[in-house]
Amino acid sequence: MRIRYSAGKNGKPVKKAVVYTREEHGINFNDVDAEAVEITERLKAGGYETYIVGGAVRDLILGKKPKDFDIVTAASPTRIKKIFRNARIIGHRFRLVHVYYGPKIFEVSTFRSLKDGPTSNTYGTIEEDVMRRDFTLNALFYDPGKQIVVDYVGGMRDIREKRIRPIIPLGAIFQDDPVRMIRAVKYGTTAGFSLPFLLRWKIKAQAGLLTAVSPSRLTEEIMKIIHSSAAAPVVENLEAYGLYEYLQPEASKLLKENRDFREGYFKSLGSINRPDSSGAPGEALAAIIRDFLEDYIDWDKGGIVENYKSAFFAARQFVLPMNPPRAELDRGVRLIFADHGITIKKSRFSERLERPSHPPVRQGSPRRERESGEGGLKEGEGAVKRRRRRKKQVPADPGPPSPP
Repeated sequence: MRIRYSAGKNGKPVKKAVVYTREEHGINFNDVDAEAVEITERLKAGGYETYIVGGAVRDLILGKKPKDFDIVTAASPTRIKKIFRNARIIGHRFRLVHVYYGPKIFEVSTFRSLKDGPTSNTYGTIEEDVMRRDFTLNALFYDPGKQIVVDYVGGMRDIREKRIRPIIPLGAIFQDDPVRMIRAVKYGTTAGFSLPFLLRWKIKAQAGLLTAVSPSRLTEEIMKIIHSSAAAPVVENLEAYGLYEYLQPEASKLLKENRDFREGYFKSLGSINRPDSSGAPGEALAAIIRDFLEDYIDWDKGGIVENYKSAFFAARQFVLPMNPPRAELDRGVRLIFADHGITIKKSRFSERLERPSHPPVRQGSPRRERESGEGGLKEGEGAVKRRRRRKKQVPADPGPPSPP
């Protein structure tokens, strides 16, 4: 273990970070994505301090193979774009770079400062950037070239002690971003870590802040949860902390009121990503709508198409404010029908489910001519009348009146 120092105001060295060697952090280099390593090395070759950061480093230390690798660097987005031709700058207020390697996307961000607080978008140094991150276990920097972990906030110690500890003060961390409450519970559940008393109390006290979060962000968080193998325990803990009622209000209400629904709901969530699961597209969404639709649909009455339409729109309302991809929800509903031995043939119906109705068109327009039935103009009749009108001679312009 080494210590990283920087000069203080009086010129004397000040301890800034602890540097852990490969033997100390225990990361298996074979679990590190080769393209992520290439990105860090190319940026470092350009003279820019660069690291793998966040959840990927946390998972590597815990012996898990990460799904995503985020990278942070001293290079600005425009410099990153010049180094990587296979890159695109995204965002307006908070600019990031996506570097593409085939189907894989690596998010590369620039160090941010604390000039305007923890949500600042001003570029800064690594010492400033680390203080903007949410929890210590997500604030470790890994250099795959040197195979060292740089720790400014005691994150390594917290991982070893299995503790979730915030970096941003409790008075501001959830005010700045309420989604951090969901992530704190998720990290604690999936890693088997404990949340300190004050952190637990703050989450329960400020759960209502989630009402201001956009449906798109809530959808992103819920989709990550239900596509994981820990969906059931994470949702159970979110419910215990009073958070799930803001993510899935209808389901949360039924979980409190109906014991049978609760038992079936968590059983369905527990079946996701099991070794014996089908892994079919839509399976995760099917798990959170299955028990609702089982009671909603009268399986012995109604036609197949009518029941399917009713089930789809009911499921859409049930999962609000979550707004999942239409195609995935469609597959989820089909899987539930398949459980009852009902196969819904693939048709254009699912593509038209939420197609907005077209605005009314004026009589005689080309569209009206194509779509009108009884009472409308015949095919092509409007076009013929327009041609006739164009053939009429227009009187010559007499010009301006003569002066008196």
